[in-house]
Amino acid sequence: MQTTYQYKMYPDTKQRLSLNEWLRICRYWYNRQLGDRFDWWSMNRSSINACPLVSSIAPVREKPNYYTQKKQLPIIKKDLVKVFHRGELLDFLGVDSTILQDVSKRVDKAFERFVMGDSNGCKSGKPRFKSEASFRTMTFATANNSWIKLTRKNWLYLRLPKLGVVKVRMHRPIPDGFIVKQVSVTKKADGWFIQFVLEDVKVPIQCQDIIVPAWDNSLGLDAVLHKDVYLATSDGEKLSSFKPLRKNQASLDRISTKRNKRKRGSKSRRKLAKREARQHQRIARSRKDFHYKTAHKLVRTGKKVFFHEDLNLKGLTKRNKSKQAENGTFLPNGQSAKSGLNKSWSDAAFGNFFTTLDYIASKAGAVVIAKNPAYTSMVLCYRDEIIFTDCSIRDYWDEQESLMVDRDINAAINLKRLGLDIFPSIKRRSGKLSIVGTLDKSTAKEILHTLHRAAKKPTS
Repeated sequence: MQTTYQYKMYPDTKQRLSLNEWLRICRYWYNRQLGDRFDWWSMNRSSINACPLVSSIAPVREKPNYYTQKKQLPIIKKDLVKVFHRGELLDFLGVDSTILQDVSKRVDKAFERFVMGDSNGCKSGKPRFKSEASFRTMTFATANNSWIKLTRKNWLYLRLPKLGVVKVRMHRPIPDGFIVKQVSVTKKADGWFIQFVLEDVKVPIQCQDIIVPAWDNSLGLDAVLHKDVYLATSDGEKLSSFKPLRKNQASLDRISTKRNKRKRGSKSRRKLAKREARQHQRIARSRKDFHYKTAHKLVRTGKKVFFHEDLNLKGLTKRNKSKQAENGTFLPNGQSAKSGLNKSWSDAAFGNFFTTLDYIASKAGAVVIAKNPAYTSMVLCYRDEIIFTDCSIRDYWDEQESLMVDRDINAAINLKRLGLDIFPSIKRRSGKLSIVGTLDKSTAKEILHTLHRAAKKPTS
């Protein structure tokens, strides 16, 4: 099993200057290799439906790869490298060789995903040249336990090649039996951080037991995003949302307004930019902390299978299509109202939350399964009738059962039924929906018991 632990690192002034210089050299080396691959890409290919009018008579150049680009390092290290657009001289000899080789590996992976795709055949977008904000990590691929020189109380002293001994704050100890396989150093808004990739071959990657989903050991999760509710569960519980961006929007806007008023390149603008970055970092960390606490709360329920919606988050946060009149003017398309909804979807970050839940659940021997949520919010969970035809219908009063049914809890129960293959088939004919199949009476009684209990529960 492999795991990653992150700690705060406290380099001295000389070490910070060296690390900043290393980042500058690695960023230049990354962009240089990527530009070389783009040159090969443009000179050795043409569109299927087009023929170039001008072509080179030079022989076809061999495709650059990880090994051919890595072989350039001994030649580059012989002398200083001049950055032509800035006139800056870079000394590659001062950077550890494993860091530069890892940069070559990163370029190779990014370009191969663009050209060939990943193992599933899905291609990534065109790789971008790295800026100072987008290149912040350097990796020592050959790290081992001998690099740790001393451990004293909550501090660890680590010797890094060509940098010396650095001081690391250990907020939690390294687990017994795990060995260091790799070390990465990252520059963030509030300082330098170090990541240890730890491995123990004796610990299994995940639970080997086969989990059979049943009504008692499974839980349905519905992403709500309505008022102050974050999630609704099939047990009748509603979890409140955190909204870190909404809570800090005023202070963030105040800092951004001050920064925009300052002159570009000035010292005061740079100070405010760092202050804005730290504010964004606090928002991101508080959101991540909320995700982990919510995931742990769900896993502590003892359930072994979690069914959640397979949300199309890219489509949910997409801008509305523009409407244009015959005279060329643009008509209102509701985008001003949807902008707030898009921000709420981004602030909730359901994609990251379900990934976090999968990680926490796997360590506890549970599984997380995504399901297509089609019609789960429309069908009444204990009678198989289409009731919630509009999103404005948040509650439904059932006279027969003397029960107020909440829309979100109803959808969570239907997701659980969908995961257990007891959700009815829905057919759409001539604009009408028809339900095929009947619900088991014992299951309906269990659902009604859950809904009666949920009607008395407040939002947690």
